[in-house]
Amino acid sequence: MRILYIDIDSLRPDHLGCYGYHRNTSPNIDAIAREGVMFKQCYTPDAPCLPSRTAFYSGRFGIQTGVVGHGGTAAQPKVEGKFRKFQDVFDQQGLGRQLQKLGFHTAMISPFGQRHAAHWFYAGFNEIHNTGQGGMESAEVVKPVVDKWLSDNAAKDNWFLHINYWDPHTPYRAPAEVGEPFKDDPLPAWLEQPGLLEKHNKMAGPHTSMEIGMWWGDDDAKWPRHVGRITDRERLRKHINGYDTGIKFADDQVGTIVAALKSAGVYDDTAIIISADHG
Repeated sequence: MRILYIDIDSLRPDHLGCYGYHRNTSPNIDAIAREGVMFKQCYTPDAPCLPSRTAFYSGRFGIQTGVVGHGGTAAQPKVEGKFRKFQDVFDQQGLGRQLQKLGFHTAMISPFGQRHAAHWFYAGFNEIHNTGQGGMESAEVVKPVVDKWLSDNAAKDNWFLHINYWDPHTPYRAPAEVGEPFKDDPLPAWLEQPGLLEKHNKMAGPHTSMEIGMWWGDDDAKWPRHVGRITDRERLRKHINGYDTGIKFADDQVGTIVAALKSAGVYDDTAIIISADHG
């Protein structure tokens, strides 16, 4: 058996065609969804992404692991104390180790452990390919690593592969050659509510319309698809288009993976799981 887990950071289900989105952001994900099971009531036990992924791979709630936030002591696992054995509980009980016990070769293509100094994230993995940019890499950086791994290993049996894509995460960074695939598409209907933009522009704080970059609202020429603040409808459209283009770029990579599995003759024998970092 082969298990492929595609983990697309910051991906909202309501921006995917299979969940009813009106823009064609996800034809490859939609095709997989039509052949499989779609989850409509799936909830993460902890958020944001460091607690979420820690819960996923440890099989434990954040209140048990101690990882309930992104920084400080909230991002650090609890010390196990005198009951700690030669390996810690992440290695003994985590998903990676459980798959190893079942005879799976476990591999990961992700910078996440280094991004958050969360080295327990790698527990139970035979192979770890860190794409090296701490989550700032776009899919064209991840693609050659994925292509090589699949070329070398897809036809083998009993593997688990986790692949991380970051393109829907701010700052929106799809390369210029992707173009503007949604420039003529209408915005989501809920964004057309009268007074909505004006209401949001009165709010303050990280990731609000006036401080999209967490603590600042300045544009950055390095990221032409990404706005620092949303002050009018033109900038709102640019923001949504940047996000949707990131989804489309990640979805294109899903298409190349499916093609590689089919070329290796293992597509029908591979369980494919696609989720965002928050479930």
